[in-house]
Amino acid sequence: MTEDIENPAVPGPFRVDVVGDMTIEWDVPIPTSDGIVLRADVFRPSAPGAYPVVLSCGPYGKGRPFQQALPPAWQKMVADHPDILEGSSGNYHAFEAADPEKWVPDGYVCVRIDSRGTGRSPGYLDPFTERETRDLYEGIEWAAEQPWSNGRIGLNGISYLAINQWQVAALQPPHLAAICVWEGAGDIYRDAVYHGGILSTFVDRWYSLIPQYGMGESGGLNPHTGQPVCGDETFTEEELGARRADFGQIVRRHPLLDAYHRARISPDWSRIEVPVLSAGNWGGMGLHLRGNTLGFEQAASDRKWLTMHEDTHFSLFYAQYGLDLQKRFFGHFLKDEDTGWTKQPRVELRTRHADGRIGLRSAEQWPLPGTRWTRLYFDATDASMGPDPAASAAQADYSAGDGRIGFSYRCTHRTEIAGPLAAKLYIDSSTADADLFLVLRAFSPDGTEVVFQGTNDPVVPVAQGWLRASHRALDADRSRPFLPVHLHDRTQPLTLGRVYELDVEILPTSLVLPAGYTLTLDVQGHDHIHPGTAADGSGSFLHNDPGSRPADLYGGTVTLHTGDARGSYLLLPIVSSD
Repeated sequence: MTEDIENPAVPGPFRVDVVGDMTIEWDVPIPTSDGIVLRADVFRPSAPGAYPVVLSCGPYGKGRPFQQALPPAWQKMVADHPDILEGSSGNYHAFEAADPEKWVPDGYVCVRIDSRGTGRSPGYLDPFTERETRDLYEGIEWAAEQPWSNGRIGLNGISYLAINQWQVAALQPPHLAAICVWEGAGDIYRDAVYHGGILSTFVDRWYSLIPQYGMGESGGLNPHTGQPVCGDETFTEEELGARRADFGQIVRRHPLLDAYHRARISPDWSRIEVPVLSAGNWGGMGLHLRGNTLGFEQAASDRKWLTMHEDTHFSLFYAQYGLDLQKRFFGHFLKDEDTGWTKQPRVELRTRHADGRIGLRSAEQWPLPGTRWTRLYFDATDASMGPDPAASAAQADYSAGDGRIGFSYRCTHRTEIAGPLAAKLYIDSSTADADLFLVLRAFSPDGTEVVFQGTNDPVVPVAQGWLRASHRALDADRSRPFLPVHLHDRTQPLTLGRVYELDVEILPTSLVLPAGYTLTLDVQGHDHIHPGTAADGSGSFLHNDPGSRPADLYGGTVTLHTGDARGSYLLLPIVSSD
């Protein structure tokens, strides 16, 4: 059944549909404090009552179905996890937001808001700003005041729809009751745009895909309402450009962690006091992985949980595994239901095995209590690494343009690693700077590489880390041996012939290796390319912008020193060995 709203000048939704026991209010106006009116779709139970709200706000167009936004990803997701469409037509899936057909029947209202300047919400498009966070704050409080709301608002969503949860939770909206941060970065500079100080060209591709308000019918039509996904106005390319920040170019003009990035950096973790479910992906190298583990550690809330999973960026959020997890969490905090959440371990890891199996490990802290932080020292004489320092000093060279050096360790026992990693390297360079790309790989006894499905690439290695040598200065107050934190507030050029000590962060990982398997750490000056496949092993997170990496500065010869006083090593989090 459809109810048309006859007078568009009267505040209210564009249209109201009733689909079975679900009522849908399309394009509901949400006024903000500076006069911009955001637009939201509201999916709610048709039965009268006041219900808890699961809300999301993002830039991907609330009226554009997932199937249209990313057809290959959608097809793979539902083929691999057919349970995603059990009990759902799939018609109301929107990219990275909860499926209302899975939530409304359980007594929730789902609200999706187009963020400022995107979809059907007008305004200036400028991601991750304080104004955008304030919009979300005001959207939360708007939802709490609606007649269909019980005043308890939970935030749920993937990626962008998770990142802004960290930011708004630190503002402490009065009616925000819980957040589920599913694969959400916590530090835009370090996690997204400058990995180890090296520009990630992901920002260009990502920003170009955002459906900006004012694209008119070129942005597609909502198949349910016939409305243009990107608003009723159609602007010229020049007008669209004037209504959005040139994010990619602005980022390039700010290669250091300065005031621009600090305004978009980590939230004030000390002010995040609401219940938190932080769900990260081991294969999320390059964007979200670090944010989920760090956010869990740093949030002030005494009601916080960390879960880590595998698979693609989207699949397990929508699959029964993720749905059960989210409903137990929100059922407890938004509805006071006995969902068993009080028995949920504070940390629950889906652990990866070399043969593709997935195990389960739980704990009360992250990093895991009892972790044996184990140094594997490099030896350039035979390209090995092991628990004992090399007997004598040695060195190995590689060409930063296309070369690499690798150090290998054969597991003598079944070994499980789970947690953050780091490396200490002693290097010198023939040029005044060097970009270091560290890639941890695993191999079976017959030499077959152990690889995994990543969030944005079908074949990824065990773990990766990056560092621009001139960004080597550490934040002494925040750094830990297994998690070096770089200031990124200055450049310190290298002097020819001088050896420098570098601490390199390697993103967290999980892997169980049987005895006889080999771990190899590659040190190189370029992105990881997985041999023998069409996949590059780094997904969208490449660092090949020639303007930010001129060959005369980053294409020299790098020398890695091992042994004696220059004992370069890999630090591993071993949680089990037998």
